[in-house]
Amino acid sequence: MTDHDGRKAAIVTGGARRIGAVIAEMLHARGLDVLIHCRNSRAEADALAGRLNEKRAGSAAIIETELGDDAAPEAIIGAALSVFGRVDVLVNNASSFYPTPIAALTSADASHPDWDALIDSNQRAPFWLSLAFAHAAGDGGSIVNLVDIHGIVPLADHAIYSQAKAGLIMQTRALAKDLAPEVRVNGIAPGSILWPEGDAANSEESMRDIMARVPLKRQGRPEDIAGAVAFLALDAPYVTGQILAVDGGRLLNM
Repeated sequence: MTDHDGRKAAIVTGGARRIGAVIAEMLHARGLDVLIHCRNSRAEADALAGRLNEKRAGSAAIIETELGDDAAPEAIIGAALSVFGRVDVLVNNASSFYPTPIAALTSADASHPDWDALIDSNQRAPFWLSLAFAHAAGDGGSIVNLVDIHGIVPLADHAIYSQAKAGLIMQTRALAKDLAPEVRVNGIAPGSILWPEGDAANSEESMRDIMARVPLKRQGRPEDIAGAVAFLALDAPYVTGQILAVDGGRLLNM
């Protein structure tokens, strides 16, 4: 068995690629062992874990599961405990994001697929995983939720996504109160960091329009988000229940 020398351990959901992968790399660079959660990105997760384990043997592991499954929270926490013997940080990064124009939402069925997909991934899954984490982490645990500036100011044609992220903001604050003093809970609200993949709406013109409303006049980088996550998770022991916007000031002009 690998000797982990008392190192802290983190879980990053959706940690195989894009911002999640950079968060995993940042926490690993800060000395934590990392459990990388993925759903459909196993090849990327394997490559990331391989790179991290080359730097520090036995410091990265993978769990592949659907967050919406009822058994997922215990499976994820159990995997971290089995491999690392402890769990100290949870980053709820995994998220579904796509438009749901009101005109297309004709069904009042409670099991509407868009409602299920967006609410489950952005609100329900983080809640139950956070409760399972809190039970296992004990005193000193830290949860960081990736929310969105559009959970504060809604995005047109994204009514379900926006309210899901707004719910995650309230979840962050509610759990910060209910899990204190043992576990801290905070959130990061990214602005324009990476453009959504395969989104034809993000034309060059629309990108220029967004950047024109960002006071810092540049697009953010995944490292900006990862640094904020590391700060809240590791360097802010007297901070809980806060939502930190990492948006270049964009909220000022929304």
